[in-house]
Amino acid sequence: MKLPRNVFKPLAIGAPEPYRELPVRLERMIHFVPPHLEKVRAKVPDLARSVDIVLGNLEDAIPLDAKEAARRGFIEMVQATDFGATGVWTRVNALNSPWILDDLTEIVAAVGSKLDVIMLPKVEGAWDIHYLDQLLAQLEARHGVKKPILIHAILETAEGVKNVDDIAAASPRMHGMSLGPADLAASRAMKTTRVGGGHPDYRVVADAGGDGAPRAVYQQDLWHYTIAKMVDACAANGLKAFYGPFGDFSDPVACEAQFRNAFLMGCAGAWTLHPSQIDIAKQVFSPDPAEVAFAAKILAAMPDGSGAVMIDGKMQDDATWKQAKVMVDLARIVAAKDPEYGARYAL
Repeated sequence: MKLPRNVFKPLAIGAPEPYRELPVRLERMIHFVPPHLEKVRAKVPDLARSVDIVLGNLEDAIPLDAKEAARRGFIEMVQATDFGATGVWTRVNALNSPWILDDLTEIVAAVGSKLDVIMLPKVEGAWDIHYLDQLLAQLEARHGVKKPILIHAILETAEGVKNVDDIAAASPRMHGMSLGPADLAASRAMKTTRVGGGHPDYRVVADAGGDGAPRAVYQQDLWHYTIAKMVDACAANGLKAFYGPFGDFSDPVACEAQFRNAFLMGCAGAWTLHPSQIDIAKQVFSPDPAEVAFAAKILAAMPDGSGAVMIDGKMQDDATWKQAKVMVDLARIVAAKDPEYGARYAL
């Protein structure tokens, strides 16, 4: 086991010192872009002004014969774009793929100083993070990258979910985790072909009445257990949890419901795979103005968080003060990036 005093030492001579706390950034949506398509890359400068994160996708959904073109396109896209406060991420290919080494070496060499996060798919244990952690430090040192590139893990295998606590604690380079429902469903032999969201056959049925009336049926959430486990692992280690993809672009109502469940459970954001999902994520992962106003009243009534007060007939104490602070702190971060929401919050 690594000694505590060595945890925050760079893993290569000349590599940047790891962060002790994650940078404060607004990350309501991780918007996926297929960088092998030139017409999509041309839209990125405008897109960067409307999303919190632009992610160049190199893995799933990129045809095998377009892998190298996607890597080159991502590098060109990053070099040509001023992203401002918008995060720059890439999802590289899996560690067992023939493309991963070139993904890492070429991207860090060309645009490592502009890259914020590498999303690593199919993470199964801390060993995957340790490998990438060491390699990134060596590449940062070689190419003079001055700030550490963070790692974001996707939970999409049963083994990864089993080892989620070890993954979260594997490195100070860890940014957070996302749920990968499609691959996870296959790994678990779940009987669904949906990408995220619920399933009409996963339900509970009310007890039968004596009158023969139809019994009430309630659809359940296939992903509740996994999201809760991921959120706990992330929260315990100071990381961020994210809902992954919602594949049915024709059903914005269900998309919003899944995003909102994740937000309420503690997720910071979600993936957006289609432009129509950007505004859904922006609305869901920005706190409600009425909730923010009530939270601000709690903080004003209890400046130091001690004691107990009654506000609008409800008792508030230390626990609700902490809840209120989470809400108001998030609203301030949203307001700093999004003037429209800043006006609604009136902080």
